[in-house]
Amino acid sequence: MENTNSASKGYLFPLVVIGVLFFMIGFALGINGLIIPFLRTALDLTTAESYLVLAATFSTFVIFGYPCGLIIKAIGYKKTMILSFLFFAVGLYLFIPSAENKSFSMFLLASFISGIGNTMLQAAVNPYITILGPLESAATRMSMMGIANKAAWAIAPIFLGVFLNLSDVKLEDIKMPFYFISGIFVVLGILVAFVPLPEVKAEGEDENDTESAASAYASNKTSIWQFPHLLLGLVSLLCYVGVETLAMASIVDYAKSIGLADPQVYTSYTVIGMVAGYLVGVFFIPKYISQEKAMFICAIIGVASSLLVVFLPVHVSIWFVALLGLANSLMWPALWPLAMKDLGKFTKTGSSLLVMAIVGGAIFPLLFGWLADEFGDLQQAYWICFPAYLMIFYYALSGHKIRV
Repeated sequence: MENTNSASKGYLFPLVVIGVLFFMIGFALGINGLIIPFLRTALDLTTAESYLVLAATFSTFVIFGYPCGLIIKAIGYKKTMILSFLFFAVGLYLFIPSAENKSFSMFLLASFISGIGNTMLQAAVNPYITILGPLESAATRMSMMGIANKAAWAIAPIFLGVFLNLSDVKLEDIKMPFYFISGIFVVLGILVAFVPLPEVKAEGEDENDTESAASAYASNKTSIWQFPHLLLGLVSLLCYVGVETLAMASIVDYAKSIGLADPQVYTSYTVIGMVAGYLVGVFFIPKYISQEKAMFICAIIGVASSLLVVFLPVHVSIWFVALLGLANSLMWPALWPLAMKDLGKFTKTGSSLLVMAIVGGAIFPLLFGWLADEFGDLQQAYWICFPAYLMIFYYALSGHKIRV
Protein backbone atom coordinates (compact mmCIF):
# COMPACT_ATOMS: atom_id res chain seq x y z
CA MET A 1 0.00 0.00 0.00
CA GLU A 2 1.40 3.35 -0.95
CA ASN A 3 1.86 6.04 1.66
CA THR A 4 -0.67 8.82 1.51
CA ASN A 5 -1.45 11.81 3.65
CA SER A 6 -2.53 10.39 7.05
CA ALA A 7 -5.00 13.19 7.47
CA SER A 8 -6.86 12.09 4.38
CA LYS A 9 -10.33 10.69 4.70
CA GLY A 10 -9.14 7.13 4.08
CA TYR A 11 -6.83 7.13 7.13
CA LEU A 12 -8.86 9.22 9.58
CA PHE A 13 -10.82 6.26 10.96
CA PRO A 14 -7.71 4.04 11.42
CA LEU A 15 -6.06 6.95 13.28
CA VAL A 16 -9.01 7.12 15.69
CA VAL A 17 -8.96 3.35 16.25
CA ILE A 18 -5.21 3.27 16.88
CA GLY A 19 -5.65 6.26 19.22
CA VAL A 20 -8.02 4.15 21.33
CA LEU A 21 -5.41 1.38 21.43
CA PHE A 22 -2.72 3.83 22.56
CA PHE A 23 -5.13 4.99 25.27
CA MET A 24 -5.48 1.44 26.58
CA ILE A 25 -1.70 0.93 26.56
CA GLY A 26 -1.36 4.04 28.71
CA PHE A 27 -4.16 2.95 31.04
CA ALA A 28 -2.61 -0.48 31.62
CA LEU A 29 0.81 1.02 32.35
CA GLY A 30 -0.59 3.84 34.46
CA ILE A 31 -2.00 1.29 36.89
CA ASN A 32 1.56 0.53 38.00
CA GLY A 33 2.07 4.11 39.20
CA LEU A 34 -0.34 3.53 42.08
CA ILE A 35 0.07 -0.23 42.51
CA ILE A 36 3.79 0.12 43.37
CA PRO A 37 3.46 2.12 46.63
CA PHE A 38 0.21 0.27 47.40
CA LEU A 39 1.86 -3.17 47.24
CA ARG A 40 4.94 -1.97 49.09
CA THR A 41 2.78 -1.00 52.05
CA ALA A 42 0.39 -3.96 51.85
CA LEU A 43 3.08 -6.64 51.49
CA ASP A 44 5.86 -4.88 53.43
CA LEU A 45 8.27 -4.73 50.47
CA THR A 46 11.49 -2.79 50.00
CA THR A 47 11.53 -0.03 47.38
CA ALA A 48 13.56 -2.22 45.00
CA GLU A 49 11.17 -5.16 45.46
CA SER A 50 8.12 -3.02 44.75
CA TYR A 51 9.64 -1.78 41.48
CA LEU A 52 9.90 -5.40 40.33
CA VAL A 53 6.28 -4.90 39.23
CA LEU A 54 7.50 -2.56 36.49
CA ALA A 55 10.44 -4.87 35.77
CA ALA A 56 8.05 -7.79 35.25
CA THR A 57 5.88 -5.69 32.93
CA PHE A 58 8.71 -4.34 30.79
CA SER A 59 11.05 -7.36 30.77
CA THR A 60 8.68 -8.94 28.23
CA PHE A 61 9.84 -6.47 25.61
CA VAL A 62 13.35 -7.93 25.43
CA ILE A 63 12.04 -11.50 25.61
CA PHE A 64 9.14 -11.23 23.17
CA GLY A 65 10.06 -8.16 21.10
CA TYR A 66 11.65 -10.09 18.23
CA PRO A 67 9.07 -12.94 18.24
CA CYS A 68 6.33 -10.32 18.01
CA GLY A 69 7.90 -9.08 14.79
CA LEU A 70 7.64 -12.62 13.42
CA ILE A 71 4.01 -12.80 14.53
CA ILE A 72 3.23 -9.57 12.69
CA LYS A 73 4.87 -10.96 9.55
CA ALA A 74 2.81 -14.12 9.83
CA ILE A 75 -0.67 -12.79 10.70
CA GLY A 76 -0.49 -9.01 10.06
CA TYR A 77 -0.89 -5.95 12.25
CA LYS A 78 -4.60 -6.24 13.01
CA LYS A 79 -4.64 -9.87 14.21
CA THR A 80 -1.59 -9.17 16.37
CA MET A 81 -3.46 -6.29 18.00
CA ILE A 82 -6.42 -8.59 18.75
CA LEU A 83 -4.13 -11.26 20.23
CA SER A 84 -2.50 -8.65 22.47
CA PHE A 85 -5.85 -7.84 24.10
CA LEU A 86 -6.24 -11.47 25.13
CA PHE A 87 -2.94 -11.36 27.01
CA PHE A 88 -3.85 -8.00 28.55
CA ALA A 89 -7.20 -9.35 29.80
CA VAL A 90 -5.69 -12.52 31.29
CA GLY A 91 -2.82 -10.67 32.97
CA LEU A 92 -5.01 -7.97 34.49
CA TYR A 93 -7.56 -10.53 35.67
CA LEU A 94 -4.79 -12.40 37.53
CA PHE A 95 -4.37 -9.37 39.81
CA ILE A 96 -7.57 -10.57 41.52
CA PRO A 97 -6.33 -14.01 42.74
CA SER A 98 -2.99 -12.34 43.49
CA ALA A 99 -4.79 -10.06 45.94
CA GLU A 100 -6.85 -12.90 47.37
CA ASN A 101 -3.69 -14.93 48.08
CA LYS A 102 -1.60 -11.90 49.11
CA SER A 103 1.07 -13.30 46.80
CA PHE A 104 3.72 -10.95 45.44
CA SER A 105 4.98 -13.65 43.06
CA MET A 106 1.47 -13.90 41.57
CA PHE A 107 1.39 -10.11 41.16
CA LEU A 108 4.66 -10.36 39.24
CA LEU A 109 3.23 -13.15 37.05
CA ALA A 110 0.13 -11.07 36.35
CA SER A 111 2.32 -8.09 35.42
CA PHE A 112 4.44 -10.31 33.17
CA ILE A 113 1.46 -11.70 31.25
CA SER A 114 -0.08 -8.25 30.74
CA GLY A 115 3.41 -7.16 29.68
CA ILE A 116 3.32 -9.74 26.86
CA GLY A 117 0.10 -8.14 25.66
CA ASN A 118 1.75 -4.74 25.90
CA THR A 119 4.72 -5.97 23.85
CA MET A 120 2.49 -7.33 21.10
CA LEU A 121 0.38 -4.19 20.94
CA GLN A 122 3.41 -1.87 20.93
CA ALA A 123 5.08 -3.97 18.22
CA ALA A 124 2.00 -3.57 16.06
CA VAL A 125 0.72 -0.03 16.66
CA ASN A 126 4.01 1.90 16.64
CA PRO A 127 5.26 0.88 13.18
CA TYR A 128 1.67 0.93 11.93
CA ILE A 129 1.11 4.57 12.88
CA THR A 130 4.61 5.49 11.65
CA ILE A 131 4.04 4.19 8.12
CA LEU A 132 0.35 5.11 7.89
CA GLY A 133 1.40 8.36 6.20
CA PRO A 134 4.50 10.33 5.10
CA LEU A 135 7.57 9.70 7.27
CA GLU A 136 8.30 13.42 7.72
CA SER A 137 4.96 13.85 9.49
CA ALA A 138 5.22 10.66 11.53
CA ALA A 139 6.01 12.67 14.67
CA THR A 140 2.71 14.49 14.23
CA ARG A 141 0.76 11.23 14.20
CA MET A 142 2.82 9.83 17.07
CA SER A 143 2.14 13.01 19.05
CA MET A 144 -1.59 12.50 18.59
CA MET A 145 -1.21 8.96 19.85
CA GLY A 146 0.93 10.20 22.72
CA ILE A 147 -1.84 12.51 23.93
CA ALA A 148 -4.23 9.55 24.11
CA ASN A 149 -1.61 7.36 25.77
CA LYS A 150 -0.52 9.77 28.48
CA ALA A 151 -4.02 10.99 29.24
CA ALA A 152 -4.88 7.38 30.06
CA TRP A 153 -1.71 7.03 32.15
CA ALA A 154 -2.89 9.95 34.29
CA ILE A 155 -6.45 8.68 34.54
CA ALA A 156 -5.47 5.16 35.63
CA PRO A 157 -4.09 5.96 39.13
CA ILE A 158 -6.93 8.39 39.77
CA PHE A 159 -9.40 5.67 38.73
CA LEU A 160 -7.75 3.16 41.08
CA GLY A 161 -7.59 5.82 43.78
CA VAL A 162 -11.40 5.71 43.91
CA PHE A 163 -11.19 2.08 45.05
CA LEU A 164 -7.87 2.03 46.94
CA ASN A 165 -7.07 3.96 50.11
CA LEU A 166 -3.30 4.34 50.49
CA SER A 167 -3.68 5.24 54.18
CA ASP A 168 -5.68 2.06 54.89
CA VAL A 169 -4.30 -0.63 52.61
CA LYS A 170 -6.59 -3.59 51.91
CA LEU A 171 -5.61 -5.93 49.09
CA GLU A 172 -9.17 -7.15 48.62
CA ASP A 173 -10.06 -3.63 47.39
CA ILE A 174 -8.14 -4.44 44.18
CA LYS A 175 -10.68 -7.04 43.04
CA MET A 176 -13.51 -4.81 41.85
CA PRO A 177 -11.50 -2.42 39.61
CA PHE A 178 -9.59 -5.28 38.00
CA TYR A 179 -12.79 -7.19 37.16
CA PHE A 180 -13.87 -4.04 35.36
CA ILE A 181 -10.53 -3.36 33.64
CA SER A 182 -9.99 -6.92 32.36
CA GLY A 183 -13.55 -6.91 30.99
CA ILE A 184 -12.86 -3.72 29.03
CA PHE A 185 -9.87 -5.35 27.33
CA VAL A 186 -11.97 -8.36 26.31
CA VAL A 187 -14.64 -6.11 24.80
CA LEU A 188 -12.08 -3.98 22.95
CA GLY A 189 -10.40 -7.06 21.53
CA ILE A 190 -13.73 -8.20 20.11
CA LEU A 191 -14.50 -4.75 18.69
CA VAL A 192 -11.10 -4.44 16.99
CA ALA A 193 -11.79 -7.76 15.25
CA PHE A 194 -14.67 -6.08 13.39
CA VAL A 195 -12.92 -2.77 12.66
CA PRO A 196 -11.64 -2.32 9.07
CA LEU A 197 -7.93 -1.52 9.47
CA PRO A 198 -5.88 -1.51 6.23
CA GLU A 199 -2.58 -3.42 6.17
CA VAL A 200 0.23 -0.99 5.32
CA LYS A 201 3.85 -1.24 4.21
CA ALA A 202 6.79 1.12 4.66
CA GLU A 203 8.72 2.61 1.75
CA GLY A 204 11.00 -0.04 0.31
CA GLU A 205 9.44 -2.84 2.36
CA ASP A 206 7.80 -4.39 -0.69
CA GLU A 207 10.32 -6.75 -2.27
CA ASN A 208 9.17 -5.60 -5.72
CA ASP A 209 10.12 -2.00 -4.89
CA THR A 210 13.59 -1.43 -6.32
CA GLU A 211 13.41 2.28 -7.03
CA SER A 212 12.94 4.01 -3.65
CA ALA A 213 15.85 5.52 -1.73
CA ALA A 214 15.11 3.23 1.22
CA SER A 215 15.36 0.18 -1.04
CA ALA A 216 18.65 1.38 -2.51
CA TYR A 217 20.21 1.91 0.93
CA ALA A 218 18.94 -1.39 2.33
CA SER A 219 19.53 -3.49 -0.80
CA ASN A 220 23.16 -4.35 -0.01
CA LYS A 221 22.50 -5.07 3.67
CA THR A 222 22.27 -8.66 4.87
CA SER A 223 21.50 -8.04 8.53
CA ILE A 224 19.54 -5.64 10.71
CA TRP A 225 22.77 -5.07 12.66
CA GLN A 226 24.23 -3.19 9.67
CA PHE A 227 22.14 -0.06 10.29
CA PRO A 228 24.12 2.11 12.77
CA HIS A 229 21.41 4.77 13.04
CA LEU A 230 18.97 2.03 14.06
CA LEU A 231 21.32 0.59 16.71
CA LEU A 232 22.03 4.02 18.21
CA GLY A 233 18.30 4.65 18.10
CA LEU A 234 17.82 1.38 19.98
CA VAL A 235 20.07 2.57 22.83
CA SER A 236 18.47 6.02 22.83
CA LEU A 237 14.98 4.53 22.89
CA LEU A 238 15.94 2.26 25.79
CA CYS A 239 17.14 5.32 27.72
CA TYR A 240 14.05 7.30 26.78
CA VAL A 241 11.55 4.64 27.83
CA GLY A 242 13.48 4.21 31.07
CA VAL A 243 13.32 7.87 32.07
CA GLU A 244 9.78 8.35 30.79
CA THR A 245 8.51 5.36 32.77
CA LEU A 246 10.41 6.57 35.82
CA ALA A 247 8.99 10.09 35.63
CA MET A 248 5.45 8.79 35.20
CA ALA A 249 5.50 5.89 37.65
CA SER A 250 7.73 7.25 40.44
CA ILE A 251 6.23 10.70 40.96
CA VAL A 252 3.34 9.29 43.02
CA ASP A 253 5.86 7.41 45.14
CA TYR A 254 8.04 10.54 45.48
CA ALA A 255 5.07 12.70 46.47
CA LYS A 256 4.01 10.13 49.07
CA SER A 257 7.57 9.86 50.47
CA ILE A 258 7.78 13.61 51.16
CA GLY A 259 4.34 13.75 52.73
CA LEU A 260 2.35 15.57 50.05
CA ALA A 261 -1.44 15.28 50.13
CA ASP A 262 -3.22 13.31 47.37
CA PRO A 263 -0.04 11.82 45.85
CA GLN A 264 -2.03 10.00 43.15
CA VAL A 265 -2.78 13.27 41.35
CA TYR A 266 0.88 14.07 40.70
CA THR A 267 1.03 11.77 37.68
CA SER A 268 -1.40 14.17 36.00
CA TYR A 269 1.13 17.01 36.33
CA THR A 270 3.70 14.97 34.41
CA VAL A 271 1.03 14.21 31.83
CA ILE A 272 0.21 17.92 31.44
CA GLY A 273 3.83 18.54 30.44
CA MET A 274 3.77 15.67 27.98
CA VAL A 275 0.48 16.71 26.42
CA ALA A 276 1.76 20.28 26.03
CA GLY A 277 4.74 18.93 24.11
CA TYR A 278 2.55 16.61 22.04
CA LEU A 279 0.38 19.56 21.02
CA VAL A 280 3.51 21.29 19.73
CA GLY A 281 4.23 18.14 17.74
CA VAL A 282 0.73 18.03 16.29
CA PHE A 283 0.63 21.66 15.17
CA PHE A 284 4.28 22.51 14.45
CA ILE A 285 5.93 19.32 13.07
CA PRO A 286 7.01 19.27 10.27
CA LYS A 287 5.70 22.64 9.06
CA TYR A 288 7.62 24.85 11.49
CA ILE A 289 10.08 22.53 13.22
CA SER A 290 11.67 19.24 12.19
CA GLN A 291 11.44 16.00 14.16
CA GLU A 292 15.19 16.17 14.81
CA LYS A 293 15.06 19.73 16.17
CA ALA A 294 12.11 18.96 18.43
CA MET A 295 13.94 15.99 19.96
CA PHE A 296 17.10 18.09 20.39
CA ILE A 297 15.21 20.76 22.36
CA CYS A 298 13.47 18.14 24.51
CA ALA A 299 16.82 16.47 25.27
CA ILE A 300 18.23 19.78 26.54
CA ILE A 301 15.19 20.22 28.80
CA GLY A 302 15.71 16.66 30.07
CA VAL A 303 19.39 17.16 30.89
CA ALA A 304 18.67 20.41 32.78
CA SER A 305 15.59 19.11 34.61
CA SER A 306 17.26 15.88 35.73
CA LEU A 307 19.99 17.94 37.45
CA LEU A 308 17.49 20.28 39.09
CA VAL A 309 15.51 17.32 40.47
CA VAL A 310 18.47 16.14 42.55
CA PHE A 311 19.83 19.53 43.63
CA LEU A 312 16.73 21.53 44.59
CA PRO A 313 14.75 21.16 47.86
CA VAL A 314 12.33 18.23 47.62
CA HIS A 315 9.10 20.25 47.60
CA VAL A 316 10.46 22.20 44.63
CA SER A 317 12.28 19.36 42.90
CA ILE A 318 9.09 17.30 42.48
CA TRP A 319 7.88 19.90 39.97
CA PHE A 320 10.95 19.18 37.85
CA VAL A 321 10.04 15.49 37.89
CA ALA A 322 6.76 16.71 36.40
CA LEU A 323 8.70 18.88 33.91
CA LEU A 324 10.41 15.72 32.68
CA GLY A 325 7.02 15.06 31.11
CA LEU A 326 7.61 17.99 28.76
CA ALA A 327 11.17 16.82 28.11
CA ASN A 328 9.94 13.33 27.19
CA SER A 329 7.00 14.45 25.07
CA LEU A 330 8.55 14.64 21.59
CA MET A 331 11.26 12.04 22.05
CA TRP A 332 9.25 8.94 21.21
CA PRO A 333 7.43 10.62 18.28
CA ALA A 334 10.81 11.66 16.82
CA LEU A 335 13.02 8.73 17.87
CA TRP A 336 10.87 6.01 16.34
CA PRO A 337 10.61 7.38 12.76
CA LEU A 338 14.26 8.52 12.74
CA ALA A 339 15.46 5.07 13.79
CA MET A 340 13.18 3.32 11.27
CA LYS A 341 14.12 5.54 8.35
CA ASP A 342 15.66 3.82 5.32
CA LEU A 343 15.25 0.26 6.69
CA GLY A 344 13.37 -0.84 3.56
CA LYS A 345 12.85 -4.61 3.57
CA PHE A 346 14.09 -4.74 7.18
CA THR A 347 11.27 -2.49 8.46
CA LYS A 348 9.32 -5.14 10.42
CA THR A 349 12.51 -6.65 11.86
CA GLY A 350 13.75 -3.18 12.79
CA SER A 351 10.50 -2.27 14.48
CA SER A 352 10.56 -5.48 16.55
CA LEU A 353 14.12 -4.64 17.58
CA LEU A 354 13.03 -1.16 18.67
CA VAL A 355 10.17 -2.68 20.65
CA MET A 356 12.78 -4.65 22.60
CA ALA A 357 14.25 -1.31 23.71
CA ILE A 358 11.10 -0.73 25.76
CA VAL A 359 12.78 -3.03 28.31
CA GLY A 360 14.28 0.25 29.52
CA GLY A 361 10.99 0.60 31.38
CA ALA A 362 12.05 -2.42 33.44
CA ILE A 363 15.73 -1.58 33.89
CA PHE A 364 15.54 2.05 34.96
CA PRO A 365 12.81 1.76 37.63
CA LEU A 366 14.55 -1.28 39.09
CA LEU A 367 17.87 0.57 39.29
CA PHE A 368 16.00 3.59 40.65
CA GLY A 369 14.51 1.45 43.43
CA TRP A 370 17.93 -0.04 44.25
CA LEU A 371 19.53 3.43 44.35
CA ALA A 372 16.70 4.71 46.55
CA ASP A 373 17.37 1.91 49.02
CA GLU A 374 21.13 2.55 48.91
CA PHE A 375 20.80 6.33 49.36
CA GLY A 376 17.81 6.00 51.66
CA ASP A 377 16.39 8.82 49.54
CA LEU A 378 14.21 8.80 46.42
CA GLN A 379 15.48 12.23 45.35
CA GLN A 380 19.11 11.17 44.90
CA ALA A 381 18.03 8.08 42.98
CA TYR A 382 16.94 10.41 40.15
CA TRP A 383 20.63 10.75 39.22
CA ILE A 384 19.97 7.79 36.93
CA CYS A 385 18.15 10.14 34.52
CA PHE A 386 21.12 12.39 33.72
CA PRO A 387 23.27 10.00 31.58
CA ALA A 388 20.13 8.78 29.80
CA TYR A 389 19.25 12.27 28.62
CA LEU A 390 22.86 12.82 27.52
CA MET A 391 22.58 9.77 25.24
CA ILE A 392 19.34 11.06 23.74
CA PHE A 393 20.97 14.48 23.25
CA TYR A 394 23.77 12.83 21.23
CA TYR A 395 21.31 10.91 19.05
CA ALA A 396 19.29 14.04 18.36
CA LEU A 397 22.44 16.01 17.51
CA SER A 398 24.19 13.56 15.18
CA GLY A 399 23.56 9.89 15.96
CA HIS A 400 20.49 9.60 13.75
CA LYS A 401 22.44 10.80 10.70
CA ILE A 402 25.01 7.98 10.63
CA ARG A 403 24.65 5.81 7.57
CA VAL A 404 28.01 4.00 7.20
